[in-house]
Amino acid sequence: MPESRPIVEMTDISITFPGVKALDEVSFRLFPGEVHTLMGENGAGKSTLIKALTGVYKIDGGRIVVGGEERSFSGTADAQSAGISTVYQEVNLCTNLSIGENVMLGNEIRGPLGISWRATHRAAHEVLDKLGLGHLDPKQALSTLPLAIQQLVAISRSMVEECKVLILDEPTSSLDAAEVEQLFGVIRHLRDQGVAILFVSHFLDQVYAISDRMTVLRNGQFVGEHMTRDLDRTQLIAEMIGKEVSALTAGVGDTRKVRTGTVPVYAATELSRKGALEPVDFELRKGEVVGLAGLLGSGRTELARLIYGADKSDTGTISLHGRKADIKNPAKALSERIAFASENRRDEGIIRDLSVRENMILAVQAKRGWARPLSRREQNQIVDKYISALGVRPTDPERPIRLLSGGNQQKVLLGRWLATEPEILILDEPTRGIDIGAKAEILDYVSRLADDGLSVVFISSELEEVVRQSDRIMVLKDHRKISELPGGAGTTTDNIVTIIADDRSTLEEVAS
Repeated sequence: MPESRPIVEMTDISITFPGVKALDEVSFRLFPGEVHTLMGENGAGKSTLIKALTGVYKIDGGRIVVGGEERSFSGTADAQSAGISTVYQEVNLCTNLSIGENVMLGNEIRGPLGISWRATHRAAHEVLDKLGLGHLDPKQALSTLPLAIQQLVAISRSMVEECKVLILDEPTSSLDAAEVEQLFGVIRHLRDQGVAILFVSHFLDQVYAISDRMTVLRNGQFVGEHMTRDLDRTQLIAEMIGKEVSALTAGVGDTRKVRTGTVPVYAATELSRKGALEPVDFELRKGEVVGLAGLLGSGRTELARLIYGADKSDTGTISLHGRKADIKNPAKALSERIAFASENRRDEGIIRDLSVRENMILAVQAKRGWARPLSRREQNQIVDKYISALGVRPTDPERPIRLLSGGNQQKVLLGRWLATEPEILILDEPTRGIDIGAKAEILDYVSRLADDGLSVVFISSELEEVVRQSDRIMVLKDHRKISELPGGAGTTTDNIVTIIADDRSTLEEVAS
């Protein structure tokens, strides 16, 4: 059980950015030996509160007490010296170095002739062993490890300096179920040693599996602090969004009639790419949402990239509206009114240093050609339309997109592709890493677009979303299609899981 005295106490914290009050007298407590989750929609103030605690942002009002001492951190180094470490969603490690060099970075063991790498690697092994990672060779290149193990190495590095507070910001967003459980084992081990852990995640199942206490924020304000066992999911979601869940999901999901469009917009026969996707037939009709379901590495994204021309197919023929087509690259796809919103929002989506307006008009400008720049009036018409339609907050088009929450960045990217007036929209993980309110808004908008005739390819790791959104569902496994299901009330996530589990290759793998 956590101790009675908080290791971190933040009282009436306020932070104001130009035109936006990001935090409005927010209070927060974190106890030793507990896992505490910050909950709230994107833009609720979670990241801002963390950055206030770690010295990234200077507070305008309130006080921060760590270990019984009032502190004013001037940067992350100050926070680290007070025993506060952060591991971010994008692992901040040096992949060109060894595991041990990453663990001990800045804390190398020195001898009379400089760094003693033997002693440094030995010290790294001791740290790794404490977290149950003693099987790792400190001399092994970090780049050879899967992302999940890299996350654990990043946590190990934070333990070198006797971390008292560990902040984990969306650490599971790219992990599969087995990797999440491995990470949770390390988290529980650290908690039992008395480390206070602040865990941020949008996955409710994970929150309820690992957290002891949670604090809910909404619109930059404190809503409540609860023991996790005392707050059911319906109450939590109501606090996060400020309204009942039924109000958000009305018209979305099981109440929607399956669309039965008969006009093929896109058809592919024997589409394949060596090592990525075995030959598959794929058809998409006007106004239809086709969901691609499968586990990580099943071939969902690979198929989407082949449809869009981001990857070149080895075999297959493609037709659009019954005429043969050669989608050989994204520019050709865009000219054929096919748009693709990648799952990699950071590297293939937003351009962080550009404004909302500049990000949103990029695809239209590329389609038109850079020799014919859009006028400011044309840009404003596009941006005003989609900021309003998608509910982008704040509404300032000149705000740098890096200052927007993840959910609002995702809305800007959706607006970018919708502005090209596509006939086919491919959405790869459009709701990953965003809160339930933004998810419901985006999914509802996509459903309305399909009702108006847009054809959508929809990919999500959350099978519930695939089932709710899709008129047909293609199930993939091990880079091949294994089944196709109709949408509607007769199809459930259990159906999909059973198909994947019962697929013959699974039985062969188990037998071997």
